[in-house]
Amino acid sequence: MNGWLAAACALVVGGLGPSLWGAARGTTGRRVVAQNMATLLLCLVLLLLAQGYGRPSYVDLALVVSVLGPAGTLVYARLLGEEIEKHPPGARLLTPAVTIGAPATVVPLCVATGPGRAMAKLLVIGALLLAGGLVTTRALRRA
Repeated sequence: MNGWLAAACALVVGGLGPSLWGAARGTTGRRVVAQNMATLLLCLVLLLLAQGYGRPSYVDLALVVSVLGPAGTLVYARLLGEEIEKHPPGARLLTPAVTIGAPATVVPLCVATGPGRAMAKLLVIGALLLAGGLVTTRALRRA
């Protein structure tokens, strides 16, 4: 087991597990926030696993999750807007998790990958995660 796999395990146990638990229980607003956090963490775990196992196809999965995850959260926020307004979610930790977690994972992976097409793909994923996380956090606060 290398450091990339250890970091992926730490994210799964410390972040993804509690996020999935929160998505399964709680009020509607908290479930949507937990789902959004789970998609962010899943994307970061896939990036770390891609580097740890040397499988570039996992990066493609992370790219798909980074596009579809925030889109799904925006759809849920739109459809469940009235229920979310009744019980507003606590989305305070979502913005720091996105703004710290995405660069803290993507930048070391870019350094390890080196210049080229793979690094450009990592930077696109990082930008999508940042933009998607900030947009969905704003949408959940307004819903």
